[in-house]
Amino acid sequence: MSEAVLENKWYVVRAVSGQENKIKSYIENEISRLGYDSFVDEILVPSEKVIQIRKGKKITKDKVYFPGYIMIKANLTGEIPHIIKGITNVIGFLGETKGGEPVPLRKSEVNRMLGKVDELSLQNESNIIIPFTTGQNVKVIDGPFNGFDGTIEKINEEKRKLEVMVKIFGRKTPLELSYMQVEKI
Repeated sequence: MSEAVLENKWYVVRAVSGQENKIKSYIENEISRLGYDSFVDEILVPSEKVIQIRKGKKITKDKVYFPGYIMIKANLTGEIPHIIKGITNVIGFLGETKGGEPVPLRKSEVNRMLGKVDELSLQNESNIIIPFTTGQNVKVIDGPFNGFDGTIEKINEEKRKLEVMVKIFGRKTPLELSYMQVEKI
């Protein structure tokens, strides 16, 4: 047996779209239940955090980056491919021919995929940077004062809140708003 066979490679598992995280945990549970943990290094569902506003509340959702695909770094020998294919909602491996072996990703594809995953997590970190400055004019885009313009008086980084001075009925009124409730003018 050559050394190259022992190195775990990245494969793509095709799965029912929308079920990726559920299927990932099924695979993990099944692999560990059967004691094959040493054959599987990592199972990855590349996703990015997407911030949405629903009914005035900020909701962070994980949006799957490659719907219907799960990345798996494993040594697919013996029963492993059959175990994975036998899991509910798994369609099969990407690139495999009928009755053939699953085809591993090329190094360049792996780097591009993992680079995208890193980029997405870095991008999420950059969302934390405060995009506002004191004295800046902003427009309220959410909540009861939607449509009002105001000026940022204070920035509370810990609470991720802004104190915005808004003119209501000719009088200046301070409002406490989240970063997601205002946009730069």
